[in-house]
Amino acid sequence: MIGICDDLRKSVLQAAIQGRLTQQLPEDGDAETLYAEIQKEKQKLIKEGKIKKEKPLPEITDDDIPFDIPENWKWVRLKEIVYNNGQITPYETFSYIDIGSIDNIHQKLNQIENIIEPDKAPSRARKIVKQGDILYSTVRPYLHNMCIVDKTFLHTPIASTGFAVMSCFNGVDNRFLFYYLLSPDFDAYANATDNAKGVAYPAINDDKLYKAIVPLPPISEQRRIVARVDELMAKIDEMERTEKDITALYEAFPGDMKASLLQAAIQGKLTEQLPSDGDAGTLYHDIQKEKQRLIKEWKIKKKPLPEITDDDIPFDIPDNWKWIRLADVVEIRNGFTPSKTNPIFWSSKDIPWFTVIDKNKQGPFISSTEQYISNNAVGISSDRIVPKDSVLLCCTASIGEYAYTLIDLTTNQQWNGLTPKDIKLLYSKYLFYWVQTKKNDMLDSAGTTTFPFLSTKKLGLFVFPLPPLAEQKRIVEKLDQLLPLCNSMKEAIDA
Repeated sequence: MIGICDDLRKSVLQAAIQGRLTQQLPEDGDAETLYAEIQKEKQKLIKEGKIKKEKPLPEITDDDIPFDIPENWKWVRLKEIVYNNGQITPYETFSYIDIGSIDNIHQKLNQIENIIEPDKAPSRARKIVKQGDILYSTVRPYLHNMCIVDKTFLHTPIASTGFAVMSCFNGVDNRFLFYYLLSPDFDAYANATDNAKGVAYPAINDDKLYKAIVPLPPISEQRRIVARVDELMAKIDEMERTEKDITALYEAFPGDMKASLLQAAIQGKLTEQLPSDGDAGTLYHDIQKEKQRLIKEWKIKKKPLPEITDDDIPFDIPDNWKWIRLADVVEIRNGFTPSKTNPIFWSSKDIPWFTVIDKNKQGPFISSTEQYISNNAVGISSDRIVPKDSVLLCCTASIGEYAYTLIDLTTNQQWNGLTPKDIKLLYSKYLFYWVQTKKNDMLDSAGTTTFPFLSTKKLGLFVFPLPPLAEQKRIVEKLDQLLPLCNSMKEAIDA
């Protein structure tokens, strides 16, 4: 994962400026028409004395063009679509913008202003700045000391002459142009040895900068490009934050990172405990009251479980979690294999019948089975059927192997089905992640005859850390996000 996010950002920007992120729509019109309107506006500002008349720019030749653009776009010189507001000698208190005023990681102006009195003004404090202008540092352009002026100032802002200050003509979206200036293609131009002169402090001069060619789409598409880039950059930022979380966790938990993440999750170390979640113990006791009522009415059988002692508890959990026995909250169903000598049990595909073959082919999430049994094999009892959103756990031979079923099914005798008794108390995906931490404990608890075997009774006595339901779901969401990236990062590190 290291460096992938930076590469993705570059790829997004390059695709954007080549017109590969957006659809070209007939109703957008043509950039040639837009260009003509920009030139009219430019001539108007020249006549009004607001900008100076420039020398003619060289024609753009085929040799200048670095890539193809859509037919309704147009290649232009940078100077043809921007202007500057001139220079001034400070005569009153001003807000000075120099290289140190810019966060070049996020391309933003710092919040703290550098306020200077006119008699203390640096000799480079000259360039007039307006809101919406693009500031581009011409010194060491590879450092990306650039931003859009997007704030109001306490005093008149004046920028260093180390910046090119660009105001966009109407019809040019400043954020589209800004993304172009950040793109790998423009980077290559600005930092080419022919353009960026100097050894210690290479810089591109204004003449070279403003002769750069820019792909100009119609304004509607410029805005769609900006919206699409913003959307993709936000997703990459989220990926990067997750990548940093993974890196921190990798450093915090040596060894098997996946096992460490899972263990941290069931100890409440991956998520924040929120007062709004309530208390798992309170909800558990409310449900137990209902259970006792049903026992008194002979609607369910009483199956007392031993109290949990301090010796049973393997680690500390948050105050609003509760230790319980697994059988208190989970229905555990044995698997079975109908007799192969009775063809009626296998005569129709009524009920999916799960074996390890299905997991080997599909991975841990089971959506179908290769084999089926008939309704006759199950008989009148529905206790054999494991409902969808249950955990499948191997309790013999390969003890601790796990899967999660997305369908109602039955299993062979090597597997048990674990189903939450009350979905208001236990989220099945949290149970799924919990079983992945228990393999060694299951092996220790297994009896041995010809092969290891963990009985449903012993499994039901396992102590289980129960968070409030809302936190269970946050834990699952966090693990769903981290584990795939964890696997990718481990592969990258191993490579």
